[in-house]
Amino acid sequence: MNKGILDNILDRIGWTPLVPLKRVSSSLKTQLLAKVEFVNPGGSIKDRMAVHIINKAEREGKLKPGGTIIENTSGNTGAGVAMVAAVRGYKAIFTMPDKMSTEKVNLLKAYGAKVVVTPTNVPADSPDSYYETAKRLHRETPGSFYLNQYHNPDNIEAHYMSTGPEIWEQSEGKIDCLLAGIGTGGTLSGSARYLKEQNPKIHVVAIDPEGSVFYDWFKSKTLVEPKVYKVEGIGEDMVVEAMDFDVVDDMVQVNDKESFLMARRLTTEEGLFVGGSSGSAVAGAVKYLADHPEFKCPVTILPDSGTRYLSKIYSDDWMRDNGFLGERTKLGTVGDLLAGRKREVVTAATDEKVFKVVEKMKQHDISQLPVLDDGNLVGLINEADLLRHMMSGTHRIVESIANIVERVVHTVTPETPLATVSESFSNGRPMAVVIDNDQIIGVITKIDLIDYLARTFKE
Repeated sequence: MNKGILDNILDRIGWTPLVPLKRVSSSLKTQLLAKVEFVNPGGSIKDRMAVHIINKAEREGKLKPGGTIIENTSGNTGAGVAMVAAVRGYKAIFTMPDKMSTEKVNLLKAYGAKVVVTPTNVPADSPDSYYETAKRLHRETPGSFYLNQYHNPDNIEAHYMSTGPEIWEQSEGKIDCLLAGIGTGGTLSGSARYLKEQNPKIHVVAIDPEGSVFYDWFKSKTLVEPKVYKVEGIGEDMVVEAMDFDVVDDMVQVNDKESFLMARRLTTEEGLFVGGSSGSAVAGAVKYLADHPEFKCPVTILPDSGTRYLSKIYSDDWMRDNGFLGERTKLGTVGDLLAGRKREVVTAATDEKVFKVVEKMKQHDISQLPVLDDGNLVGLINEADLLRHMMSGTHRIVESIANIVERVVHTVTPETPLATVSESFSNGRPMAVVIDNDQIIGVITKIDLIDYLARTFKE
């Protein structure tokens, strides 16, 4: 990527970072990597497709100077197209279902585009749907260009030429599983097509929201009646031509609640301020990888930013009104639990001998320890690991614990709600290591939480 002065903001599209999700995927046997697409200048992965299709339309004479671009959008494609239109002097008209956030509508208008809002709960072929409304506006507007993202093969090509190659290069060719949400299908189809050309063994998993038609179509070629769901920019109520099911090996479904709660976790635990479809992708990926631990370098894609959902998934009131958050409780935070507690944080080192770790557990009456390597947290060791090691009959107690350390660690901060910690314990995590300013300041186990709650709510 050019690091100097760009010709215009469109030159900043692409080469987004690939980052590890250290906390939300801590329950897995491997670390999930995420392609962070909301850092594109238009705020989403749709910038790639927008500029690619418009460039091609210009070259082929389908879009001429001063022309009008028309498209049906859930918001992100509209933002990318509106940005390109603003840079190059085109008019833009977008149709959008009424379930989309106010932030998305206002963003398109901010770019100078016209927005036509249509009803959500109508069939795709209804004249009132946002697809058919866009087609009608295209017919009625001389010199207009209809992007047609859902059925345009150039949507797939955009990601074949950019997203896929970037993932391959950034993962150094180690990616063995791609897990991503599908809406128009272009992102997954194009990226997967390129990646499978590099390595046919790469496993591709599509993630679909409950209520969309894709899951049943993939599993049984049955076109079910779509149902209304609230997550935006993912799933569909019709089978679209920009979705290439031939490159998909498996598919998993997620619901609205899973999507929205995971989006909020990505923000509070990973510092990634993402939208609901990113939550869908990660929730689906974590669910799938929990049952498929054989993958060593899985990658998912985070399509857009949370700035477009402040009035929805980042509003506690909206989340509660829609049944995605429980009533407020007084459980408190990890910091509240640790307050006034002066317990020593006992750790082990990766090169420590088995018998020394056993002695340490007996001395401090504890059953599990965080494990450090050069002062860095790298895993956990517990009684069950030690028992299996010693019962095998092939190991000695003077060996180091390096090969029996559980490398999956659940970390929290003093600000983490205790409700989140409780949920992680329910999902099988044995303990939570408390990190503050890169230092271990405490360890929380189930009995610690039980003891705190008993003291807090005693009559």
